[in-house]
Amino acid sequence: MDTTYDSQLAKAQVGKVPSAWGAVTCLSLLTFVLVASEFMPISLLTPIANELAISEGQAGQAISVSGFFAVLASLFGNALLSRLDRRTVIVLYTAILVVSGLAITFAPNYLVFMLGRALIGVSIGGFWSLSTAILARLVPGSDLPRAIAMLQGGTAFATVIAAPLGSFLGGLIGWRGAFFIVVPIGLLAIVWQLAVLPKMPAGEQASVGKMLGLLGNRVFAIGMAATTLAFMGQFALSTYLRPFLEGVTGLEVNTLSLVLLGLGLAGLVGASLVGFILRTHLGVVLVGLPTVLAIIALLLIALGPFAIATAALLIAWGLFTTPIPVAWNTWMARVIPHDLEAGGGLQVALIQFAITFGAFAGGLLFDAAGWWSPFALGAVLLLGSALLAAAATARGSSHR
Repeated sequence: MDTTYDSQLAKAQVGKVPSAWGAVTCLSLLTFVLVASEFMPISLLTPIANELAISEGQAGQAISVSGFFAVLASLFGNALLSRLDRRTVIVLYTAILVVSGLAITFAPNYLVFMLGRALIGVSIGGFWSLSTAILARLVPGSDLPRAIAMLQGGTAFATVIAAPLGSFLGGLIGWRGAFFIVVPIGLLAIVWQLAVLPKMPAGEQASVGKMLGLLGNRVFAIGMAATTLAFMGQFALSTYLRPFLEGVTGLEVNTLSLVLLGLGLAGLVGASLVGFILRTHLGVVLVGLPTVLAIIALLLIALGPFAIATAALLIAWGLFTTPIPVAWNTWMARVIPHDLEAGGGLQVALIQFAITFGAFAGGLLFDAAGWWSPFALGAVLLLGSALLAAAATARGSSHR
C-alpha cells in the first residue's frame, strides 16, 4: 500500500516554503526538546525536593505524571483538535511546552510544579500521536522510513544528553534555570515551524472509538501487541541498568557513565542507519530486532560480572533498541495509510503504558527475586514481541 503523501499539498507549496526535509528537521528538534524535558528531572531530583520541601520520591513522580498525561493526550487530544489545521496543532503543542517550562521555572510549590509536568505530558502525547501522520503528508512513501528515523534521532540524542545536561545546567544555573532553557528554545521552534511547515488541513477524525475500531484489523492488532511487548521488554531491563552495573559488574560512577554514554551513542547510530534498511527489509527488522535484544538480555545475565563483555553487550543493546519505534511506525504507515492519526494516538498510548508497566514489573521482580529477574522478564517479553511480529508481517504479506 502507498502511504498518505499529499502530492497536491506538495505542489501547492512549491516555491512558498523550504523543502520537506527542512520541516522534518524542525520536527526532529521538537522531539529532542520534548524528550529532554521529559527526562531532565532524573538528574535534578535532589535539588527539586530540597527547594520544594518534598521527598525525592515525590519529586520522582514528575516522570510518572508526564507519562500519565501523555497517554490522555494521545487518546483524546487530537480528537478535541480535529477541526484545526495540523500545522496549527503542532504549534499549539509547542506553545504548551513553553507554558510548561514557565510553570516549572517559577513554581512556588509542588502543585504548580506538577501542573507544569502534566503540561509536558500533554505536549509529548499530542505531538507523538500526530508525528507519523504528519511525516506521511510531508514526504513520499519511499522516504518515510528516513523521515521517521530522523525524528527518532532527536529522541535518541535527547536520551543520551538529558541527564548529564540537566545535571550540568542544574549546577551552573540551578534546577529552575535548567528548565527555563526550554522556553526560548520552544519560542524559536514556533517561529521555525511557522516558517517551514506547510498548511495541512484537518482530515480524519481521530476519536477514541476510531482508535479502538482499528483493532478490528487483525494484522494491525497483532502489530500493536508486538509493539507493546517490545517496549515492555526494553524498559523492564533498561530501567535497572545502573544498579546492575554498580552491583553486579562493579563499575565506578565515571566508568558507568561512559558505558551509558556508549549505549546512547550506539542508539544514535542505529537510528541513523535503520531508515535505509527498512525500505527493503522491514519484516526482517521487525522480527530480528527483538530477537537479538532477547539474546543480549540473556547474555547480560550470564556475563554480567565481566566488564568488557557487559559494555560491548550494552552498546549492542543501544544499537538495536532505537530502531524499534522507527520500524513499527514505518509498518503502521503501510498497514493503515489512511488512519495514521488514529493509529498514532493508539500506538503512543500503548507505548506509554508499556514503558510504565515494564518498569513497574521489573522493579517488583528486582526486589523480590534479584537483579537477574527483570533481565529474564525482558528476554521473555522481547521473544514474545518477535513471535507476534512474525505473525503480523506474515499476515500483512498474505493480504497484499
